[in-house]
Amino acid sequence: MTSVAPVILLAAEKESAEVTDWAARVGWVVGLGLFVALVYWLMREGWKWRGTLQGDLPELPSAPDDPGAAKLVLSGRYHGSTTAGQWLDRIVAHGLGTRSRVELTLTDAGLDVVRPGAADFFVPVAALREARLDKGIAGKVLTEGGLLVVTWAHGDKLIDSGFRSDHAAEHNTWVDTLNGMINKTETEGAR
Repeated sequence: MTSVAPVILLAAEKESAEVTDWAARVGWVVGLGLFVALVYWLMREGWKWRGTLQGDLPELPSAPDDPGAAKLVLSGRYHGSTTAGQWLDRIVAHGLGTRSRVELTLTDAGLDVVRPGAADFFVPVAALREARLDKGIAGKVLTEGGLLVVTWAHGDKLIDSGFRSDHAAEHNTWVDTLNGMINKTETEGAR
């Protein structure tokens, strides 16, 4: 009989589970939601302030009516633009900070950047400074050589713009062709 007595005592001592304090739980969830909304609002204001600080950047050039025959065409992603040599200093003025799909077309006149859902722009061949393969630009880091970075002059500022082709094997051809055009332009300008 002694073996049954401890089991009865344990059963008698069990208590029901605690009742959840729903008011406190709802309060924490609402507080967390407000905190997340505040952080998002502050980030948005910071983005707008950066655009205001970069307001001295001139309007982006548009493509000429007849840019000529296409030398190269690339379909891929535009990952943004930064101040040349400073891969974390994103430029947001005139929509340059907006990531998007991109259709790049290289002609004798320059580089036509067509971005669905964002502002298109054109880089005249005289403004092109360098093309290289890199691994990152503000907000996007890839494997070594996974990003086509084009350096160009706009106003008194040098800008790096990052592109990634849907077919990464195209990057080397773009670098060679762009740098060849830049060297040819510099040689002709020196004469």
